[in-house]
Amino acid sequence: MTNTSCIPSWAPRWVTGIRGSRLLLLTSLLLVGVACRAPEGGGPLRGTPLGVLTPKPDILLTTTDGAAFDFPRATAGYVTLLFFGYTHCPDICPVHMANLAAVLHKLPSTVAGRVKVIMVTVDPERDTPERLRAWLDNFDRDFIGLTGSVADITAMQQAVRLPPAVKEGEGDTYLVGHAAYVLAFTTDDQPPVAYPSGTRQSDWAHDLPQLARRMERAR
Repeated sequence: MTNTSCIPSWAPRWVTGIRGSRLLLLTSLLLVGVACRAPEGGGPLRGTPLGVLTPKPDILLTTTDGAAFDFPRATAGYVTLLFFGYTHCPDICPVHMANLAAVLHKLPSTVAGRVKVIMVTVDPERDTPERLRAWLDNFDRDFIGLTGSVADITAMQQAVRLPPAVKEGEGDTYLVGHAAYVLAFTTDDQPPVAYPSGTRQSDWAHDLPQLARRMERAR
């Protein structure tokens, strides 16, 4: 899974949810803006650097402890892995979190300690702070969970050039269609790197040390 083409072949897996054609179309349109940009030393990144500089979202959300989370300030100096998901997600969300947890536990502390994993719920109605915290703790107690109003969560998705999540179905068993990839933010002069559904642990193990070195050089 290398970034040898501007629009990767795995683009359709960037969206999860039933009847997600609208969201898939929006995401596909966003991908037209992905540029073929050569990554820094250490071999090609296995994620895809987006072609547009996208700053970290400056939108206040709330942690599972009830504290306001200033995203740019709280993540300064760290490789920041941002994911939008929800705890009732049947597939993509737990796989992403499990893979990240497994890799971070294996990497040297000099790398893992420079990484912050943040999941923003796209289902604040059901994902109470307590539920979100308990769900993330199944993977790693250091993972940060954020919640907020639907308006603020939508604004954050749009700020990082993602289509808003779409609720599918009624009652208590509805699903949420959402962009199914992780964005890795590093320095302000580099675009975020996108990792889709299907990113393997070996891909993360390859890329995270490179991204951490990028942060070290910027210090």
